[in-house]
Amino acid sequence: MIVALNRLVDLVEEHLTEELDVNGLARALGTTEYHLRRMFSSLAGMPLSEYVRRRRMTVAAADVVRGEDDLLSIAVRHGYGSTEAFGRAFRAVHGANPGDVRRDGGPLRTQPQLRFRLTVEGSIPMDTRIVERPAFRLVGHAARVPLIHRGINPHIQQHIAALPPQEHLRLKSLSDIDPAGLLQVSDDLDPDATEGSELTYLHGVAVSRDTQAPDDLDAIEVPAGMWAIFRTSGPHPKALQDTWAATATEWFPSNPWRLRPGPSIVAILDRADDFSTATCELWLPVEPT
Repeated sequence: MIVALNRLVDLVEEHLTEELDVNGLARALGTTEYHLRRMFSSLAGMPLSEYVRRRRMTVAAADVVRGEDDLLSIAVRHGYGSTEAFGRAFRAVHGANPGDVRRDGGPLRTQPQLRFRLTVEGSIPMDTRIVERPAFRLVGHAARVPLIHRGINPHIQQHIAALPPQEHLRLKSLSDIDPAGLLQVSDDLDPDATEGSELTYLHGVAVSRDTQAPDDLDAIEVPAGMWAIFRTSGPHPKALQDTWAATATEWFPSNPWRLRPGPSIVAILDRADDFSTATCELWLPVEPT
């Protein structure tokens, strides 16, 4: 994966002014675009699309400052059809208009070329198991919410709080397979995992494929496949979010598995009354590399 990510960075440099064929590169490297984008975002701290924009504007800034070509020629050279579109992208990165930068020589915010290296700590073992599961269903109450990487997501809190207490009991009574009990399900996540992008959050339970669920519940059909299950314990949600991040920085680079499209599932095994601490299982859909 580290080799694949560095080749992706090289490809960005080779095709800065062109459309990037991430899917073709992923196939050539024996992985998938979905996994490649998720790992890039997790390790780089930004989506691939944002990195490409920052690199394009870093190189474009040199053309702007040199002043040898008009701004429309520079915009077209760097993949933009108008000076307006180029100006918006330029301001988003540098915080100033191209014309002002040409006149004043700045300000400029440079995005260095990334290089990924793997540092294996190995001091904290990750409690993980791999299971194969037949197709099943997730049923419950779904809502579209923004992705928040750290801390409690207030949009999810509001969604759950709006449900009457008896609804939680009804959902629990439907659960008939693992992961058992009430679940926190995230689906339709942007592969770049951009903070603020929308995902489908489902508060519900897992049921076998043949279980009849009430018509008033939302459902997510989950195909058969392999799952990596990570057990976490400690302050909530920090311990869970730290483990989620560590799957990208430590576990996937060190193991012959990759993410496959599908929902991620959190099962709460035990918790304090005030939810300040919890023991959880994080289920991620995976496949062999």
